[in-house]
Amino acid sequence: MTDSKEFDNIDLHSSLKKYFGFSQFKGLQEEVIKNVLRQNNTFVIMPTGGGKSMCYQLPALMQEGTAIIVSPLIALMKNQVDAIRGVSSEIGIAHVLNSSLNKGEIKQVKQDITDGVTKLLYVAPESLTKEENVEFLRSVTVSFVAVDEAHCISEWGHDFRPEYRNLKSIVERLGDNIPIIGLTATATPKVQEDIIKNLGIGGAKLFKASFNRPNLFYEVRTKTENIEADIIRFVKQNSGKSGIIYCLSRKKVEELAQVLQVNGVSAVPYHAGFDAKTRSKYQDMFLMEDVDVVVATIAFGMGIDKPDVRFVIHHDIPKSIESYYQETGRAGRDGGEGHCLAYYSYKDIEKLEKFMSGKPVAEQEIGNALLQEVVAYAETSMSRRKFMLHYFGEEFDEVNGEGAEMDDNTRNPKEKEEAKDNVEKLLKVVTGTSEKFKSKEIVNTLRGKTNAIISSHKTNEKDFFGIGSDKDKSYWMALIRQTLVAGLLRKEIEQYGVLHVTDNGKEFLAKPSSFMMTKDHVYNAENDNAIVGAAKSGGIADEKLLKQLKDLRKAQAKKLGVPPFVVFQDPSLDDMALKYPISHEELLNVHGVGEGKAKKYGKPFLAFINTYVEENEIIRPDDLVVKSTGANSALKLYVIQNVDRKLPLSDIASSKGLEIPDLIKEMEQIVYSGTRLNLNYWIDDILDEDQQEEIHEYFLESDTDDLEEAMSEFDGEYEEEELRLYRLKFISEVAN
Repeated sequence: MTDSKEFDNIDLHSSLKKYFGFSQFKGLQEEVIKNVLRQNNTFVIMPTGGGKSMCYQLPALMQEGTAIIVSPLIALMKNQVDAIRGVSSEIGIAHVLNSSLNKGEIKQVKQDITDGVTKLLYVAPESLTKEENVEFLRSVTVSFVAVDEAHCISEWGHDFRPEYRNLKSIVERLGDNIPIIGLTATATPKVQEDIIKNLGIGGAKLFKASFNRPNLFYEVRTKTENIEADIIRFVKQNSGKSGIIYCLSRKKVEELAQVLQVNGVSAVPYHAGFDAKTRSKYQDMFLMEDVDVVVATIAFGMGIDKPDVRFVIHHDIPKSIESYYQETGRAGRDGGEGHCLAYYSYKDIEKLEKFMSGKPVAEQEIGNALLQEVVAYAETSMSRRKFMLHYFGEEFDEVNGEGAEMDDNTRNPKEKEEAKDNVEKLLKVVTGTSEKFKSKEIVNTLRGKTNAIISSHKTNEKDFFGIGSDKDKSYWMALIRQTLVAGLLRKEIEQYGVLHVTDNGKEFLAKPSSFMMTKDHVYNAENDNAIVGAAKSGGIADEKLLKQLKDLRKAQAKKLGVPPFVVFQDPSLDDMALKYPISHEELLNVHGVGEGKAKKYGKPFLAFINTYVEENEIIRPDDLVVKSTGANSALKLYVIQNVDRKLPLSDIASSKGLEIPDLIKEMEQIVYSGTRLNLNYWIDDILDEDQQEEIHEYFLESDTDDLEEAMSEFDGEYEEEELRLYRLKFISEVAN
């Protein structure tokens, strides 16, 4: 262990220049490095791109002995080792010690450490628990231990790793009083507390940089069926710029990368399912700018230090605000522009909840609590930056703060309304229920809705039960979110989100004052299928044209004596209002329009759009033809041929590895595009004549082919599958 020595500024700056060529430190780096050199325990919270790694790299190079850097990812270690070797003539100056090394390589690493050549040794926590490694490291000089990605220690961190839990005891075994540095890019107050406790660094000096990245623009759009067209359009508008698109599943990564390639975007896929050679190849192509876009699962990006990523798109909403912050933080690291666009649909949240249902209860509770924060971020209409910084325990002035106008909500502000009386009701209910309830129960109490939790506490007998029944659930959820950010309420994370009234809240109750509430975005199921919802925030479809196309559809339907949805479905009209097709070929590129549909109903629509484009002098997006990858068309052909052969649907589905609902979805795309499928052979088996007649009448007289409406009309008389199949028969016969 070296003697504690005061390094003066000259030492520091000359070392920075000598090793890294920089003449200036960034942000808090200098203060952190001084603290590490004084051999004090240190805790660093610094956003992605803030220069965290310098905080341990420079002191390691300046001190005697080897610094041990604990890191969770092999790719991350390799990246950093390469960077350190680049600043020294000694290749052994930095090494990794992990499962990827063979015996000879391990021997070389240990030799370099013993000879005093190695200044930084990167290890995975698993490697550090191995007895032979602990024994070896006890025999050499360790300058300090740095725990990177320290949030992995906390169950409340977005990337919890149980093996991180043992680090404290391992470090104690390596020697006496070895200083520890914990570093993370994202940590809520709860996670910070966990890290300090689990690393045993109670007296550590905390260095916390601001989480605000003023150069990043945040935007959320409704996720619709036309998402691929929207992403292609966005990428083409940012042609030549580097971008990352995150998807949750490997399958979606490959599909989207293929669709982008077919549509003239240079893109590669990246996920953990590829072998190391392929992953490395794709990563290098992105870093070397041979491709503009990488479509990836979250496996990509940890420690990828590409400074000029100009956009980060989330095809699927992430599982926590931490993940979202970290992934968007890969944009604009050089201080230049960075557009962070996320697509949101509540269906995705339900999917994530389903994934969690098999996990232990405590894990589910944590996962759901984190997920609800993501929902709140997506649905909020207040400044997204203020919302996010509040989550990390940081105040933000949304009027004068740096980057205040850099989000969709601030640029297109929603109207506000006075909510003083309702805030009073909300705080009264939180107080009156003895601060035992989470948001959901508070909202139920306000609205007068009983459930098991409410009746077990006899809350339904209280005089305030139902005092907010004039407002719906989404209103109260929005108000809770806004009072949390305003500091009138706080959420008890330890209790998975129980609400408490703060001192400011108590003052408000004693003397209520004005509270201007921003009206929330409406992300409902209807909007999920229409690009209209996105038009409001991202300016996607031409709303004026859309309205006129709906009127035209109504008139055409009346003339033909069919319901409007038979002519064209809503998503098709949305797409027309986006692409302005004026020829038969262009109409075929509209979502849900095939040859049959275009021939039968297209003419008046093309004529109408042509006139509209001329009168309004519209420049049409001629590159917005989304080509399919061909895989889909092969499947469609297979389905059509085998339905013609009257094969059982269960056989058709299983031969292609599909479930029946997936097959029906494929058939819907075929039928709604204008191709006729004769499903009588199957439907006659599942529905008798009277039942068929009843459903036929319903669809003929209905204004919509919406399944939920049909289900509630028949009140459980038919299964969803039966109605979906009959709807296919109906469209085939009446429309095609």
